Amino acid sequence: MIRTVATTTLILLASPAFAQSSPPQEGPITCASPIAPDDTERSLKQRFGKDAVVQDLPGAEGEKYRGLVLFPKAKDRRIEVAFTDDKAMRASGLTLRDAGKTSLWSVNGVTIGSSLADVQKANGKPFLVSGFEWDYGGFVTDWKGGALGRPLQGGCTVTIRFGKNAGAPKSLMGDGVKAASDNATLVKWAPVVTEIGVNFPDK
Repeated sequence: MIRTVATTTLILLASPAFAQSSPPQEGPITCASPIAPDDTERSLKQRFGKDAVVQDLPGAEGEKYRGLVLFPKAKDRRIEVAFTDDKAMRASGLTLRDAGKTSLWSVNGVTIGSSLADVQKANGKPFLVSGFEWDYGGFVTDWKGGALGRPLQGGCTVTIRFGKNAGAPKSLMGDGVKAASDNATLVKWAPVVTEIGVNFPDK
């Protein structure tokens, strides 16, 4: 009887319900998972272990900033994490970038490689995209009251950028240009989502 009880206890401890939960490696991104606003560089390293690596990351206009990358060797899982200060004591948000492979992560049903039609469906209506071929090109500038313009549960907001390896038509190029997602020229050119940002609310 003692041996049976001991064996049963070991089985229970080894079961998923009793095992220590590991951090997610794919799936929907929320304001709390896989990264939360109160996460620090230290807490992410503790939770993700060798899958959390400090790196210099690309910023605006060619600048670099110190951040942390989750799953740096996995193109379909890579997440870049930014912090509010140089001491990395609070996460300010995360970014998914096109690394040549569709991401296993998604935000409100949108992922790297999603089409204009995919994003318009998730938004529930057409939206505006900035002109391409400059530093801030291809970003959604106005969700026109759609679902993707509303904060996620927890207060974080989403930014999405479109792009394509082929050069954009002239009518879609440059600062000051805005194109609706159902614009015939834009639809024909068919850019895809190349960057998704989840931005945490300020305290």
